[in-house]
Amino acid sequence: MKVAIIHYWFLGKRGGEKVIESLLKIYPNADIYTLFYDKKEYGDSLENQKVYTSILNKSFLKKHYQKIFPLYPLGIKSLKLRSSYDLIISSESGPAKGIEIPKGVPHICYVHSPMRYCWSHKEVYLNSVSRSIKPILSFFLERLRRWDETTIDNVDLYLSNSKNVSKRIEKYYHREAEVVYPPISDELFLKEVSFAKERNQYLSFGAITPYKKIDLLVDTFNKNGKKLVIIGDGSERKKLEEKSKQNIQFKTKLTWSEIEIEILKSKALLFPGDEDFGMIPLEVMAYGLPVIAYKKGGALETVIENRKQIERSSGLFFAKQNVSSIEGSIAFFEANEERFNPKWIKNHAKAFSEEQFLVNFKLKIETFLNRTIEN
Repeated sequence: MKVAIIHYWFLGKRGGEKVIESLLKIYPNADIYTLFYDKKEYGDSLENQKVYTSILNKSFLKKHYQKIFPLYPLGIKSLKLRSSYDLIISSESGPAKGIEIPKGVPHICYVHSPMRYCWSHKEVYLNSVSRSIKPILSFFLERLRRWDETTIDNVDLYLSNSKNVSKRIEKYYHREAEVVYPPISDELFLKEVSFAKERNQYLSFGAITPYKKIDLLVDTFNKNGKKLVIIGDGSERKKLEEKSKQNIQFKTKLTWSEIEIEILKSKALLFPGDEDFGMIPLEVMAYGLPVIAYKKGGALETVIENRKQIERSSGLFFAKQNVSSIEGSIAFFEANEERFNPKWIKNHAKAFSEEQFLVNFKLKIETFLNRTIEN
C-alpha cells in the first residue's frame, strides 16, 4: 500500500514521534506530512522518507510553535497530498486530522489526546497566563476548538493511546476509539543495567509545561529538602528554575545514555500530571524503577499499586495534586523502598513493548480495511 502519515510536528522526540518511528517499521516507504520539521533538532530518523511541511515551517514560527496555535488550521490547509494514497494515518494531539482527504481513501487517526489546550486542559492553560491576556487567549482557543469540531468526521477510524483518551474522544468528539497502547522501545528491555550503590535522588522527566504540574514537585522538594533532578524543557522551566532551592537541579538536552545514568541513580520517578497516557513511566519501569504518580488519567493504566504486596507493585499513587498528598506517598515509599522488586516492575512494563504495539496496530488496520472492503 502507498501510505501517507500526517503528524503535527517533528521538533524533538517525545511520545508522539516515537509512535511515528514505530509506524515506519510497518510502512517504511510512507510519505510524511507535518506542520513543522527541524532536522537539526530532530535528527536523521526521517532521512529515508519524503517529508512535506506546511507554509508555517519558518525559523521564527518554529521557535514559537506553541504560541502560534491560531495559525494551525491555516498550516494544515496548506498541506496538500502530493500523490495518490491507499491509506492515510494521522497522528493527533494537534490539528493533523484536519488535512484534506481525497474521497474514498481510508483515514485512520491515532489520537494521543484531543487538543488539550482547547478541550481537556483549557483551564490549565488559561490559568498559566496573566489576567490581561486570558480573554484574548480564551477567544483564540475557542476559535480553534470550533475548527477542530469541523474535522471530526474527516476520520473513518479512531485509535487511541489509552482508555483514558478513548473516554475523551467519546466525550468531545462523540466517536468511539479502539485502544492501541503506544510502543516502549524493545531495546530498553534487552539492556543489562544495575542501579547505583547510592540512590539518593528523585527524578522528574518530560516536558515542563503547565498541565504537567512540575510546579507541585518544586514546591514539595523546596519544602522537604530532598534531592530532585528534573530532566526536560518547556515554557515553565525558567520560572520554576528561579524559584527552586539548591536541592533541585534542572537538566536539558541530555542524550539517552545520560538520562539512563540519572534513572539508575534515582529512588523513583515522580509523575504529578493528569496525563493522556504517559510513556515515560513505562520507560523508567523498563529499568525496574518504581513510579510515584497522581492517581488519575493514563497512570491508572500503567502504574500497579499494591500496598499490601509491595513486591507486586510498579509504584504508588497520591490522591490529590498538592504538597501534602505527594509527601504522604513519598513517606510511604521510603518506609517500603527495599520491598519493591525491579524484576517484577521490568516484566510488567514488557506488556507495552514496541513488538506488542506493532502486532496490535497491524491487527486493527487489517481488520478495518477488510471490513471496509466487505462493505
